[in-house]
Amino acid sequence: MAVAMAGVIALLSVVVVATASLGVAYSARVQANIAADAGALAAAVATYPGTGRQSPAKEAQAVVARNGARLVSCACPVDPALDVRAVLVITAMVVNVPVFGDLEIMGVSRAEFDPRLWLGR
Repeated sequence: MAVAMAGVIALLSVVVVATASLGVAYSARVQANIAADAGALAAAVATYPGTGRQSPAKEAQAVVARNGARLVSCACPVDPALDVRAVLVITAMVVNVPVFGDLEIMGVSRAEFDPRLWLGR
């Protein structure tokens, strides 16, 4: 009976650690995506020179850092035209997951900006 009980306790321990690991990784994924969303929105507005903002990549980097992630890339060229434009931001976070150690979790987001709407046209 003691051997069976030890087996059940070991199995429950594995399940608890696996669940905690998945929870930590999922939470980091959500946070990385939130940082990417915020960075993409900030960069999208900055692609139009008339907004008076920094470069789109600097805007994205600042917002992503405030959200606890690192900017991996920002496809966000400046465009003086009044056309709708889209930006793509990729972020990363390093999180310590029990048993697996440090994992890099990525987040991706795309945002559009229409300067005509911003200018009220």
